[in-house]
Amino acid sequence: MSNEKVMMLSTSDKKSYIKMLTDDLPVFRARIGISQEELCMILGISRQTYSAVETGRRQMSWHTFLTLLLYFSYNVKTKTMLEDSRIISGKLAELLNYTRR
Repeated sequence: MSNEKVMMLSTSDKKSYIKMLTDDLPVFRARIGISQEELCMILGISRQTYSAVETGRRQMSWHTFLTLLLYFSYNVKTKTMLEDSRIISGKLAELLNYTRR
């Protein structure tokens, strides 16, 4: 077993990161030119669920957050936007080892 310390994010940290991404979802989606329906097929969630997340009526799950983060960080049209938004920063960047990829 590794002696590395396992880093965890608190529920409050997760909610904060989710809120930041939720606020920018329409902008990221527009930048790629993808519909809600197309993005939902990638995420594996219903369009109704996604729409409720994008409009702030429902909080996205941590798994959906991580999937969106991965999708947007590997898309050439949104990678820089995501990095500029500072969503991937601090504890989350460290946890994901983002700066070492």
